Amino acid sequence: MSWRHLTRHPSLTIGLAMTLVFALTGLASLVWTPYPIGDIAIARRFLAPGGPHWLGTDHLGRDLFSLVMSGTLTSFVIAALAVAIGIGIGVPMGLAAAAWGGPVEWVVLRISDLTFAFPAVIVAILITTLSGPGALNAIVAIGVFNIPVFARVARGGALSIATLDFVAAARLAGLGKAAIALKHLLPNILSLVIVQGTIQLSLGILAEAGLSYIGLGTQPPATSLGLMLRDAQSLFLIHPWLSLVPGLTIVAIVIALNLAGDGLRDALDPRLRREGLSHGAG
Repeated sequence: MSWRHLTRHPSLTIGLAMTLVFALTGLASLVWTPYPIGDIAIARRFLAPGGPHWLGTDHLGRDLFSLVMSGTLTSFVIAALAVAIGIGIGVPMGLAAAAWGGPVEWVVLRISDLTFAFPAVIVAILITTLSGPGALNAIVAIGVFNIPVFARVARGGALSIATLDFVAAARLAGLGKAAIALKHLLPNILSLVIVQGTIQLSLGILAEAGLSYIGLGTQPPATSLGLMLRDAQSLFLIHPWLSLVPGLTIVAIVIALNLAGDGLRDALDPRLRREGLSHGAG
């Protein structure tokens, strides 16, 4: 698939561009921020947006733009690692269920049902009870919730491909179930996994913000967008920008990732591609 074909989808182009801006902004915080993240100055706290502090300052006099840069990176990293857990465990489970069927499929589906019964917040509370709050616990909690999502996506995609002629030919050629799953099923479901990964990344951003907001996610002195919201919750009516800055950043990131996911789905869906080609030929 060519880059020219991908750019025919405005939602994909806009979503990827927005996501790239946020990702690069977060990565830049590793080497530079307008002000040091831990630069506390009570004399300049609650400064409104404008002047040397583009987005204002918080209750400790810290520069909000610098905090947003660092918080965006934290949120992206936690969500991305959680998605990696979901893909790394869920996709093999789904492939195994589709390839072997029978008891294997039953076990995978029951594990998925059991996991779906416990939302990420409940899992995070349980993990926190055992080992205390923190970013690592948030990654594990969100990642565990992602596993059944990718397992079901992989299973559904693999089952639809397993009935095609080239898979039947591979069976007749003597390939085992594991080899068929790796050589034929997995490459053909990668587009589904990528699209679902984009969607789960946006949900991971929201989940991380929610967990940090209730004190189960990122802990000070580190920062995240959810932690910024928690710190600003009691000051909204007096200094609304303290909540609006991280809140709108979360909204913009989620919109960007959803646009990218919708665009990728349209671009990678063979049926939509064929319809687009037929319209173009007409």
